[in-house]
Amino acid sequence: MAPIALSPHSSPVLKPSHHQRILNGKYHDWRDDLQKNGYVVVKGAIPCDRATELQKRAYAWLKSFGTGLDFDDPTTWTTQNLPVQSKINTFQSYAVAHEKFMWDARMEPGVLAAFSQLWGTEELLASFDSLNITFPNRTDVPRKPAWEHIDQSPLRRGLHCVQGIINLSPSGPEDGGLVVYPRSHTLNEEFFDSQTDHSTWDPLDRYMYDREQLSWFKARGIEPYKVCADVGDLILWDSRTVHYGAEPTAKSDRIRTVIYAAYTPARFASEEQIHLKAEVFSNYGGTTHWPHDNIVARETRTFLPDGTRDPRDRESPLELPEMSDKLLKLAGVKRY
Repeated sequence: MAPIALSPHSSPVLKPSHHQRILNGKYHDWRDDLQKNGYVVVKGAIPCDRATELQKRAYAWLKSFGTGLDFDDPTTWTTQNLPVQSKINTFQSYAVAHEKFMWDARMEPGVLAAFSQLWGTEELLASFDSLNITFPNRTDVPRKPAWEHIDQSPLRRGLHCVQGIINLSPSGPEDGGLVVYPRSHTLNEEFFDSQTDHSTWDPLDRYMYDREQLSWFKARGIEPYKVCADVGDLILWDSRTVHYGAEPTAKSDRIRTVIYAAYTPARFASEEQIHLKAEVFSNYGGTTHWPHDNIVARETRTFLPDGTRDPRDRESPLELPEMSDKLLKLAGVKRY
């Protein structure tokens, strides 16, 4: 693709990062890798025994819908035995974002400590994100092709958000998991300014790449890399890093279990976004990966493929979390 020159008289209104002091130095810890590569694995954020217990509770939630699902029987790993998924493998309906096991995972000390260390504050907001349980070698659904994207609008410049995956199962080279394009975040602005028409830029914090655009990165030595992690590890990545969720290969027999969780300082949120976040929480709804901005409430009702309301739908969690002061502050309901 030939470079696209931007007219000085029609430059887009960009949103600069106010957080440039974050990841702007030498730390001699995992933050250096996140700064350099755009992703990092924080080892042992949750003790293995607690992570394993959280996985069991996630499995119990999935089986609570009363279907014929048997985690030990691959023949039962079918759509008819699963609640409705937002995407293949991902659950965001049925108030799952606010199940007790989800909040227990979000409030694990090691998870909060990592984001506090990253942002330099303990006054954080948490995203209301999804549960992913991926069954390998399913035959009832087509394999999902790679869908390389970033979760930050081209209109935003610099670091605005760092996303996270709480690993409740191992993720090896053949298993389902995160694939990143290391160092692609360093070329983010150059790519958009030279390879795209700014009139097409959307304030939505999502940009999908096509094959030709990815070849631009590959010509600069940026290649995809499957992130491997162990039970209890926390995977972090800059929202400007090109990434996607990979399907397990035919060699995998492991059920992937992860919780998506991101945190940013509460001071980053506007009053409008805080009020919207609190409203979403009151309805036990889910949002995007962003904790402080881009608060887009997801549909709280669940519909079957035929358009009818799922009779199994839930308007509140099966097991409510304890509405502690800490949780309510992370949810944006109470102020720090």
